Amino acid sequence: MASIVCYNSNMASLYTYQSTNVMKTYILMGLFFVVIVGLGYFVSNYYNAPGLVYVALFFSVFMNIASFWFSDKIVLSLSKAKPANREEFFDLYTVTENLSIAAGLPMPKIYVIDDPAPNAFATGRNKEHAVVAVTTGLLQKLEKSELEGVIAHELSHIGNRDILLMSAVVVLVGFVSIISNIFTRGMFFRGHRDNDRGGAGGILALIGIIFIILSPIIATLIKLAISRRREFLADTSGALLTRYPEGLAKALEKISSYNMPMKSANAATAHLFIANPFGNAGSSISNLFKTHPPVEERVRILRNMGN
Repeated sequence: MASIVCYNSNMASLYTYQSTNVMKTYILMGLFFVVIVGLGYFVSNYYNAPGLVYVALFFSVFMNIASFWFSDKIVLSLSKAKPANREEFFDLYTVTENLSIAAGLPMPKIYVIDDPAPNAFATGRNKEHAVVAVTTGLLQKLEKSELEGVIAHELSHIGNRDILLMSAVVVLVGFVSIISNIFTRGMFFRGHRDNDRGGAGGILALIGIIFIILSPIIATLIKLAISRRREFLADTSGALLTRYPEGLAKALEKISSYNMPMKSANAATAHLFIANPFGNAGSSISNLFKTHPPVEERVRILRNMGN
């Protein structure tokens, strides 16, 4: 009886941060709304076109809705993931099905990415519309206990309601970066109109330009702050679900030992994966803002749990 109580308390920890993550999603969308309207205001002021504020307002609302309803489809498309059938990927199906039952979650849809790099991610707006995607490389390189550790990690993202928050970041941060990039290029080709302005107008335009240029960096830092803590939490919750931390620890070591980047590696979706999709080598830019905590630290924490 004591073991059952202990296991139930561990299972409960899968859902400890649900309400917190839902609230963070709403806060993120609210901040995105403010940033986009602010970008629209400064751009309209720069080009002396007040109508651009309303355009920015429309796009802010539209992209918030899109990030909620369609972020999973966007992520799957960017990752070139395809639906997996039960007959071809029987072991993957049975592992996911059994762990879903143990976690008290609906069976997520399963997708496979044709890529030799071992990796995986979860996405979707809620546990009823969740997706788990793995690469063919992951299925080839991991033993069953290691695969269970990875799937448990991804199911923990679903149980903790990380998936909506992390998937929405892909759409919202990406859109902020696109708007900033368009404006920066337009400013370069148009020339510096601010030279014709004076006083408060010129200062306001300068502040706006600085804000627009820095907004993608700020958005990226928000994404990193969200994703790194979520990985630690999902590691812990996944280990509690399988009750075998060593499985996930070994899986992370194998995944991190593969140095080549994924064919579909994308900076916008990198934080969704269980490990850095750019590989350990990566590029100087991708390593500058790492989306994942060090694998060595994650493995150490997992093995301490086992001990």
